[in-house]
Amino acid sequence: MSRVILGKDIGQWMKDFPQLQQLMKTEPITWINDRKSNHEPIHLTIEEAEQRLRRFAPFLASVFPDTQANQGLIESPIQRVVLAEQEIEKRFGKNPGNLWLKCDHQLPISGSIKARGGIYEVLAHAEKLAFQHGMLRESDDYSILADESFRSFFSSHKIAVGSTGNLGLSIGVMGAALGFQVTVHMSADAKQWKKDLLRTRGVEVIEYTSDYSKAVEEGRKQAEADPTTHFVDDENSTTLFVGYATAAKRLAGQLAEQGIEVSAERPLHVYLPCGVGGGPGGVTYGLKQEFGEHVQCFFVEPTHSPCMVLGMMTGYHDRVSVQDFGIDNQTIADGLAVGRASGFVGKLMEPLISGIMTAEDSMLYKLQALLMDTEKIQLEPSAVAGLAGLIQLQKDHAVQHAKAATHLVWATGGSMVPEEQMQQDYQTGKRLWEMENIK
Repeated sequence: MSRVILGKDIGQWMKDFPQLQQLMKTEPITWINDRKSNHEPIHLTIEEAEQRLRRFAPFLASVFPDTQANQGLIESPIQRVVLAEQEIEKRFGKNPGNLWLKCDHQLPISGSIKARGGIYEVLAHAEKLAFQHGMLRESDDYSILADESFRSFFSSHKIAVGSTGNLGLSIGVMGAALGFQVTVHMSADAKQWKKDLLRTRGVEVIEYTSDYSKAVEEGRKQAEADPTTHFVDDENSTTLFVGYATAAKRLAGQLAEQGIEVSAERPLHVYLPCGVGGGPGGVTYGLKQEFGEHVQCFFVEPTHSPCMVLGMMTGYHDRVSVQDFGIDNQTIADGLAVGRASGFVGKLMEPLISGIMTAEDSMLYKLQALLMDTEKIQLEPSAVAGLAGLIQLQKDHAVQHAKAATHLVWATGGSMVPEEQMQQDYQTGKRLWEMENIK
Protein backbone atom coordinates (compact mmCIF):
# COMPACT_ATOMS: atom_id res chain seq x y z
CA MET A 1 0.00 0.00 0.00
CA SER A 2 1.32 3.44 -0.90
CA ARG A 3 2.06 5.72 2.02
CA VAL A 4 -0.42 8.62 2.40
CA ILE A 5 0.76 11.95 3.80
CA LEU A 6 -1.73 14.78 4.37
CA GLY A 7 -4.20 13.06 2.07
CA LYS A 8 -1.81 12.46 -0.84
CA ASP A 9 0.13 9.34 -1.76
CA ILE A 10 3.86 9.43 -2.48
CA GLY A 11 3.31 9.31 -6.24
CA GLN A 12 1.23 12.48 -6.12
CA TRP A 13 3.78 14.21 -3.88
CA MET A 14 6.59 13.45 -6.33
CA LYS A 15 4.46 14.59 -9.25
CA ASP A 16 3.74 17.88 -7.46
CA PHE A 17 7.36 18.33 -6.29
CA PRO A 18 9.79 16.51 -8.62
CA GLN A 19 12.86 17.19 -6.46
CA LEU A 20 11.29 15.09 -3.70
CA GLN A 21 12.57 11.98 -5.48
CA GLN A 22 16.19 13.10 -5.01
CA LEU A 23 15.44 14.24 -1.49
CA MET A 24 14.02 10.84 -0.55
CA LYS A 25 17.11 9.16 -2.03
CA THR A 26 19.23 11.45 0.21
CA GLU A 27 21.01 12.87 -2.83
CA PRO A 28 22.44 16.43 -2.69
CA ILE A 29 20.10 18.95 -4.28
CA THR A 30 19.78 22.66 -4.92
CA TRP A 31 16.32 24.14 -4.52
CA ILE A 32 15.83 27.68 -5.83
CA ASN A 33 13.07 29.66 -4.14
CA ASP A 34 10.62 30.92 -6.77
CA ARG A 35 8.51 32.65 -4.10
CA LYS A 36 11.28 35.14 -3.27
CA SER A 37 10.23 38.81 -3.25
CA ASN A 38 11.09 42.10 -1.56
CA HIS A 39 8.12 41.76 0.79
CA GLU A 40 8.90 41.70 4.52
CA PRO A 41 6.25 39.51 6.18
CA ILE A 42 6.57 40.99 9.69
CA HIS A 43 8.61 43.74 11.30
CA LEU A 44 10.82 42.98 14.29
CA THR A 45 12.84 45.64 16.11
CA ILE A 46 16.48 44.62 16.06
CA GLU A 47 17.80 47.87 17.53
CA GLU A 48 16.11 47.14 20.86
CA ALA A 49 18.02 43.86 21.06
CA GLU A 50 21.30 45.59 20.27
CA GLN A 51 20.71 48.13 23.04
CA ARG A 52 19.95 45.34 25.54
CA LEU A 53 23.17 43.54 24.63
CA ARG A 54 25.11 46.77 25.20
CA ARG A 55 23.50 47.17 28.63
CA PHE A 56 24.63 43.66 29.55
CA ALA A 57 28.16 44.14 28.18
CA PRO A 58 29.68 45.21 31.56
CA PHE A 59 28.26 42.08 33.21
CA LEU A 60 29.53 39.80 30.46
CA ALA A 61 32.98 41.41 30.55
CA SER A 62 33.17 40.89 34.31
CA VAL A 63 32.06 37.24 34.27
CA PHE A 64 33.48 35.99 30.96
CA PRO A 65 37.09 37.15 30.36
CA ASP A 66 36.95 36.06 26.71
CA THR A 67 34.47 38.90 26.03
CA GLN A 68 36.75 41.62 27.41
CA ALA A 69 38.63 42.21 24.15
CA ASN A 70 35.33 43.33 22.62
CA GLN A 71 34.14 45.23 25.74
CA GLY A 72 31.61 42.56 26.67
CA LEU A 73 29.98 42.22 23.26
CA ILE A 74 29.59 38.74 21.78
CA GLU A 75 31.00 39.02 18.27
CA SER A 76 33.26 37.17 15.83
CA PRO A 77 35.58 38.33 13.04
CA ILE A 78 35.38 37.69 9.31
CA GLN A 79 38.34 36.07 7.58
CA ARG A 80 39.42 35.86 3.94
CA VAL A 81 40.20 32.21 3.08
CA VAL A 82 42.29 32.39 -0.09
CA LEU A 83 44.07 29.04 0.40
CA ALA A 84 40.77 27.22 0.90
CA GLU A 85 39.41 28.92 -2.19
CA GLN A 86 42.38 27.71 -4.26
CA GLU A 87 42.02 24.16 -2.95
CA ILE A 88 38.30 24.15 -3.78
CA GLU A 89 39.12 25.14 -7.36
CA LYS A 90 41.76 22.39 -7.55
CA ARG A 91 39.45 19.66 -6.20
CA PHE A 92 36.06 20.69 -7.61
CA GLY A 93 37.00 22.75 -10.68
CA LYS A 94 35.01 25.67 -9.28
CA ASN A 95 36.45 28.88 -7.88
CA PRO A 96 33.87 30.91 -5.99
CA GLY A 97 36.22 33.91 -5.84
CA ASN A 98 36.28 36.43 -3.02
CA LEU A 99 35.52 33.81 -0.36
CA TRP A 100 35.18 34.85 3.28
CA LEU A 101 34.38 33.01 6.50
CA LYS A 102 32.18 34.45 9.25
CA CYS A 103 33.91 32.97 12.29
CA ASP A 104 31.04 32.29 14.69
CA HIS A 105 32.98 29.22 15.83
CA GLN A 106 35.11 31.80 17.68
CA LEU A 107 32.20 33.46 19.48
CA PRO A 108 32.99 33.83 23.18
CA ILE A 109 31.18 32.01 26.00
CA SER A 110 29.80 29.05 24.03
CA GLY A 111 31.70 28.91 20.74
CA SER A 112 28.85 28.78 18.22
CA ILE A 113 26.23 30.89 16.46
CA LYS A 114 23.81 29.88 19.22
CA ALA A 115 25.65 32.30 21.50
CA ARG A 116 23.86 35.07 19.61
CA GLY A 117 20.26 33.97 20.06
CA GLY A 118 20.43 31.65 23.07
CA ILE A 119 22.44 33.95 25.30
CA TYR A 120 20.35 36.92 24.22
CA GLU A 121 17.10 35.22 25.24
CA VAL A 122 18.51 34.30 28.66
CA LEU A 123 19.66 37.90 29.19
CA ALA A 124 16.29 39.29 28.09
CA HIS A 125 14.48 36.98 30.52
CA ALA A 126 16.85 37.87 33.37
CA GLU A 127 16.38 41.58 32.74
CA LYS A 128 12.59 41.23 32.68
CA LEU A 129 12.56 39.40 36.02
CA ALA A 130 14.95 41.88 37.62
CA PHE A 131 12.86 44.81 36.39
CA GLN A 132 9.62 43.25 37.66
CA HIS A 133 11.09 42.81 41.15
CA GLY A 134 12.61 46.30 41.31
CA MET A 135 16.16 44.99 41.44
CA LEU A 136 17.41 46.62 38.23
CA ARG A 137 16.91 49.73 36.11
CA GLU A 138 18.09 50.43 32.55
CA SER A 139 20.33 53.21 33.84
CA ASP A 140 22.24 50.82 36.17
CA ASP A 141 25.69 49.42 35.55
CA TYR A 142 24.72 45.83 34.73
CA SER A 143 27.93 44.45 36.22
CA ILE A 144 25.93 44.38 39.48
CA LEU A 145 24.22 41.26 38.10
CA ALA A 146 27.33 39.35 39.11
CA ASP A 147 26.57 40.05 42.78
CA GLU A 148 25.46 37.16 44.97
CA SER A 149 22.10 38.85 45.64
CA PHE A 150 21.17 38.44 41.96
CA ARG A 151 22.42 34.84 41.82
CA SER A 152 20.29 34.08 44.87
CA PHE A 153 17.26 35.73 43.25
CA PHE A 154 17.66 33.93 39.92
CA SER A 155 18.20 30.58 41.67
CA SER A 156 14.48 30.45 42.43
CA HIS A 157 13.71 30.59 38.69
CA LYS A 158 14.20 27.96 36.00
CA ILE A 159 15.09 27.94 32.32
CA ALA A 160 14.56 24.96 30.03
CA VAL A 161 15.35 24.24 26.38
CA GLY A 162 15.26 21.34 23.92
CA SER A 163 18.44 21.02 21.88
CA THR A 164 20.66 18.92 19.64
CA GLY A 165 23.68 20.50 21.33
CA ASN A 166 24.88 24.04 20.72
CA LEU A 167 21.73 25.92 21.74
CA GLY A 168 21.69 23.89 24.94
CA LEU A 169 25.32 24.86 25.57
CA SER A 170 24.58 28.56 25.15
CA ILE A 171 21.47 28.50 27.32
CA GLY A 172 23.12 26.31 29.96
CA VAL A 173 26.37 28.22 30.28
CA MET A 174 24.71 31.65 30.46
CA GLY A 175 21.78 30.55 32.59
CA ALA A 176 24.07 28.89 35.13
CA ALA A 177 26.37 31.93 35.19
CA LEU A 178 23.43 34.10 36.25
CA GLY A 179 22.28 31.57 38.85
CA PHE A 180 19.22 30.06 37.13
CA GLN A 181 18.28 26.41 37.51
CA VAL A 182 18.74 25.20 33.92
CA THR A 183 17.45 22.01 32.32
CA VAL A 184 18.52 21.02 28.81
CA HIS A 185 16.50 18.33 27.05
CA MET A 186 18.99 16.67 24.69
CA SER A 187 18.12 14.62 21.62
CA ALA A 188 19.80 11.27 20.95
CA ASP A 189 22.15 12.73 18.33
CA ALA A 190 23.66 15.31 20.70
CA LYS A 191 27.38 14.77 21.26
CA GLN A 192 28.37 13.30 24.62
CA TRP A 193 31.01 15.95 25.24
CA LYS A 194 28.34 18.66 25.06
CA LYS A 195 26.25 16.85 27.67
CA ASP A 196 29.31 16.38 29.88
CA LEU A 197 30.30 20.04 29.61
CA LEU A 198 26.83 21.20 30.62
CA ARG A 199 26.83 18.94 33.65
CA THR A 200 30.15 20.38 34.81
CA ARG A 201 28.42 23.80 34.83
CA GLY A 202 25.66 22.54 37.12
CA VAL A 203 23.08 22.15 34.35
CA GLU A 204 20.58 19.29 34.46
CA VAL A 205 20.71 17.32 31.21
CA ILE A 206 17.82 15.01 30.32
CA GLU A 207 18.67 12.59 27.52
CA TYR A 208 16.22 11.13 25.00
CA THR A 209 16.53 8.12 22.71
CA SER A 210 14.59 9.96 20.00
CA ASP A 211 15.34 13.06 17.94
CA TYR A 212 15.19 16.82 18.39
CA SER A 213 11.41 17.19 18.02
CA LYS A 214 10.78 14.83 20.95
CA ALA A 215 13.29 16.66 23.15
CA VAL A 216 11.58 19.97 22.42
CA GLU A 217 8.10 18.50 22.93
CA GLU A 218 9.00 17.05 26.32
CA GLY A 219 10.84 20.19 27.40
CA ARG A 220 7.90 22.38 26.46
CA LYS A 221 5.44 20.09 28.24
CA GLN A 222 7.42 20.07 31.49
CA ALA A 223 7.93 23.84 31.39
CA GLU A 224 4.22 24.50 30.88
CA ALA A 225 3.52 22.59 34.09
CA ASP A 226 5.84 24.85 36.13
CA PRO A 227 5.10 28.62 36.25
CA THR A 228 8.66 29.36 37.47
CA THR A 229 10.15 27.89 34.26
CA HIS A 230 10.91 29.91 31.15
CA PHE A 231 11.07 27.67 28.07
CA VAL A 232 13.38 28.78 25.27
CA ASP A 233 11.42 27.72 22.21
CA ASP A 234 13.84 27.28 19.30
CA GLU A 235 10.91 26.70 16.94
CA ASN A 236 8.82 29.78 17.74
CA SER A 237 10.74 32.34 19.82
CA THR A 238 10.90 35.85 18.35
CA THR A 239 13.32 36.81 21.16
CA LEU A 240 15.77 34.13 20.08
CA PHE A 241 15.24 35.10 16.45
CA VAL A 242 15.99 38.78 17.04
CA GLY A 243 19.13 37.85 18.98
CA TYR A 244 20.46 36.14 15.88
CA ALA A 245 19.42 39.09 13.71
CA THR A 246 21.75 41.50 15.56
CA ALA A 247 24.62 39.90 13.62
CA ALA A 248 23.63 41.81 10.48
CA LYS A 249 24.51 45.39 11.43
CA ARG A 250 27.78 44.21 12.99
CA LEU A 251 28.63 42.31 9.82
CA ALA A 252 27.88 45.43 7.77
CA GLY A 253 30.46 47.31 9.83
CA GLN A 254 33.05 44.55 9.36
CA LEU A 255 32.53 44.48 5.60
CA ALA A 256 32.89 48.26 5.45
CA GLU A 257 36.15 48.06 7.43
CA GLN A 258 37.47 45.64 4.80
CA GLY A 259 36.41 47.96 1.99
CA ILE A 260 33.85 45.43 0.75
CA GLU A 261 31.00 47.03 -1.17
CA VAL A 262 27.51 45.50 -1.05
CA SER A 263 25.50 46.74 -4.01
CA ALA A 264 23.69 45.64 -7.16
CA GLU A 265 27.06 45.37 -8.89
CA ARG A 266 28.80 43.70 -5.93
CA PRO A 267 26.15 41.59 -4.15
CA LEU A 268 26.71 39.58 -0.98
CA HIS A 269 25.98 35.84 -1.05
CA VAL A 270 25.68 34.21 2.38
CA TYR A 271 25.63 30.46 3.06
CA LEU A 272 24.13 29.35 6.39
CA PRO A 273 23.93 25.88 7.96
CA CYS A 274 20.30 25.12 8.89
CA GLY A 275 18.72 22.87 11.51
CA VAL A 276 15.29 23.87 12.79
CA GLY A 277 15.84 27.29 11.18
CA GLY A 278 16.05 29.87 13.97
CA GLY A 279 19.73 30.78 13.65
CA PRO A 280 19.96 31.10 9.86
CA GLY A 281 16.49 32.61 9.73
CA GLY A 282 17.35 35.34 12.22
CA VAL A 283 20.62 36.17 10.47
CA THR A 284 18.84 36.27 7.10
CA TYR A 285 16.11 38.54 8.45
CA GLY A 286 18.71 40.97 9.78
CA LEU A 287 20.76 40.88 6.57
CA LYS A 288 17.69 41.59 4.48
CA GLN A 289 16.90 44.62 6.64
CA GLU A 290 20.51 45.77 6.28
CA PHE A 291 21.18 45.11 2.58
CA GLY A 292 17.78 44.46 0.97
CA GLU A 293 17.93 42.94 -2.52
CA HIS A 294 21.73 43.21 -2.58
CA VAL A 295 22.14 40.13 -0.35
CA GLN A 296 21.22 36.57 -1.32
CA CYS A 297 20.94 34.08 1.53
CA PHE A 298 21.12 30.30 1.12
CA PHE A 299 20.46 27.64 3.75
CA VAL A 300 22.33 24.32 3.76
CA GLU A 301 21.12 21.06 5.35
CA PRO A 302 22.38 17.47 5.57
CA THR A 303 20.91 15.12 2.96
CA HIS A 304 19.52 12.98 5.79
CA SER A 305 17.88 15.90 7.65
CA PRO A 306 16.46 18.21 4.95
CA CYS A 307 13.54 19.50 7.01
CA MET A 308 13.59 23.17 5.93
CA VAL A 309 13.84 22.49 2.20
CA LEU A 310 11.07 19.89 2.55
CA GLY A 311 8.82 22.36 4.36
CA MET A 312 9.55 25.29 2.05
CA MET A 313 9.53 23.35 -1.21
CA THR A 314 6.10 21.90 -0.46
CA GLY A 315 4.74 24.93 1.39
CA TYR A 316 3.62 22.65 4.22
CA HIS A 317 6.41 23.76 6.60
CA ASP A 318 6.06 22.10 10.02
CA ARG A 319 3.10 19.99 8.89
CA VAL A 320 5.55 17.54 7.29
CA SER A 321 8.70 15.85 8.60
CA VAL A 322 11.56 14.08 6.87
CA GLN A 323 10.47 10.85 8.56
CA ASP A 324 7.10 11.12 6.77
CA PHE A 325 9.02 10.57 3.53
CA GLY A 326 11.23 7.74 4.79
CA ILE A 327 14.30 9.91 5.47
CA ASP A 328 16.03 8.79 8.66
CA ASN A 329 17.31 12.12 10.12
CA GLN A 330 20.65 10.45 10.95
CA THR A 331 23.65 12.71 10.33
CA ILE A 332 27.10 13.45 11.71
CA ALA A 333 26.03 17.12 11.75
CA ASP A 334 24.35 16.91 15.16
CA GLY A 335 23.45 20.61 15.23
CA LEU A 336 21.48 20.16 12.01
CA ALA A 337 19.81 16.83 12.86
CA VAL A 338 16.23 18.09 12.82
CA GLY A 339 13.34 16.25 11.21
CA ARG A 340 10.67 18.96 11.32
CA ALA A 341 11.44 22.62 10.55
CA SER A 342 10.09 25.63 12.41
CA GLY A 343 6.86 26.71 10.74
CA PHE A 344 7.35 30.22 12.12
CA VAL A 345 10.76 30.54 10.44
CA GLY A 346 9.80 28.77 7.22
CA LYS A 347 6.84 31.04 6.56
CA LEU A 348 8.90 34.10 7.44
CA MET A 349 11.66 33.02 5.03
CA GLU A 350 9.37 32.37 2.05
CA PRO A 351 9.95 35.79 0.46
CA LEU A 352 13.49 36.23 1.81
CA ILE A 353 15.83 33.32 1.05
CA SER A 354 17.22 32.57 -2.40
CA GLY A 355 17.46 28.80 -2.03
CA ILE A 356 18.47 25.74 -0.02
CA MET A 357 21.14 23.15 -0.75
CA THR A 358 21.71 19.76 0.87
CA ALA A 359 25.08 18.12 1.53
CA GLU A 360 26.23 14.60 2.29
CA ASP A 361 28.00 13.79 5.56
CA SER A 362 31.05 12.65 3.58
CA MET A 363 31.33 16.11 2.05
CA LEU A 364 31.15 17.73 5.50
CA TYR A 365 34.00 15.54 6.73
CA LYS A 366 36.09 16.29 3.66
CA LEU A 367 35.58 20.05 3.84
CA GLN A 368 36.34 20.03 7.55
CA ALA A 369 39.72 18.47 6.71
CA LEU A 370 40.24 20.86 3.78
CA LEU A 371 39.80 23.91 6.00
CA MET A 372 42.16 22.47 8.58
CA ASP A 373 44.84 21.68 5.99
CA THR A 374 44.62 24.99 4.13
CA GLU A 375 43.69 27.57 6.76
CA LYS A 376 44.33 25.78 10.09
CA ILE A 377 40.68 26.47 10.97
CA GLN A 378 38.95 23.87 13.14
CA LEU A 379 35.19 23.52 12.72
CA GLU A 380 32.74 20.81 13.70
CA PRO A 381 31.16 18.98 10.73
CA SER A 382 27.84 20.86 10.85
CA ALA A 383 29.72 24.18 10.71
CA VAL A 384 31.17 23.52 7.25
CA ALA A 385 27.73 22.93 5.72
CA GLY A 386 27.72 26.46 4.30
CA LEU A 387 30.87 25.73 2.31
CA ALA A 388 29.37 22.48 1.03
CA GLY A 389 26.29 24.40 -0.05
CA LEU A 390 28.32 26.96 -1.95
CA ILE A 391 30.04 24.16 -3.91
CA GLN A 392 26.72 22.40 -4.57
CA LEU A 393 25.12 25.63 -5.79
CA GLN A 394 27.98 26.31 -8.20
CA LYS A 395 27.68 22.78 -9.52
CA ASP A 396 23.91 22.96 -10.09
CA HIS A 397 23.22 26.57 -11.04
CA ALA A 398 24.76 29.65 -12.54
CA VAL A 399 23.58 32.20 -9.99
CA GLN A 400 23.15 35.78 -11.16
CA HIS A 401 26.15 37.98 -10.23
CA ALA A 402 27.95 34.98 -8.65
CA LYS A 403 31.36 35.95 -10.06
CA ALA A 404 31.04 39.55 -8.92
CA ALA A 405 29.70 38.59 -5.50
CA THR A 406 31.35 38.43 -2.12
CA HIS A 407 30.77 34.87 -0.85
CA LEU A 408 30.44 34.60 2.92
CA VAL A 409 30.24 31.15 4.53
CA TRP A 410 28.87 31.22 8.08
CA ALA A 411 31.04 28.96 10.27
CA THR A 412 28.66 28.13 13.08
CA GLY A 413 30.70 26.21 15.67
CA GLY A 414 33.78 24.27 16.63
CA SER A 415 36.02 26.04 19.11
CA MET A 416 34.69 24.09 22.10
CA VAL A 417 35.01 20.65 20.49
CA PRO A 418 37.46 18.47 22.46
CA GLU A 419 40.74 17.98 20.58
CA GLU A 420 40.33 14.20 20.49
CA GLN A 421 36.93 14.51 18.79
CA MET A 422 38.25 17.16 16.39
CA GLN A 423 41.17 14.93 15.36
CA GLN A 424 38.88 11.94 14.92
CA ASP A 425 36.63 13.87 12.53
CA TYR A 426 39.65 15.35 10.72
CA GLN A 427 41.15 11.91 10.14
CA THR A 428 37.80 10.69 8.77
CA GLY A 429 37.87 13.54 6.26
CA LYS A 430 41.46 12.77 5.28
CA ARG A 431 40.61 9.10 4.68
CA LEU A 432 37.67 10.07 2.50
CA TRP A 433 39.92 12.28 0.35
CA GLU A 434 42.43 9.43 0.05
CA MET A 435 39.74 6.97 -1.02
CA GLU A 436 38.54 9.45 -3.64
CA ASN A 437 42.08 9.87 -4.97
CA ILE A 438 42.47 6.07 -5.27
CA LYS A 439 39.36 5.92 -7.43
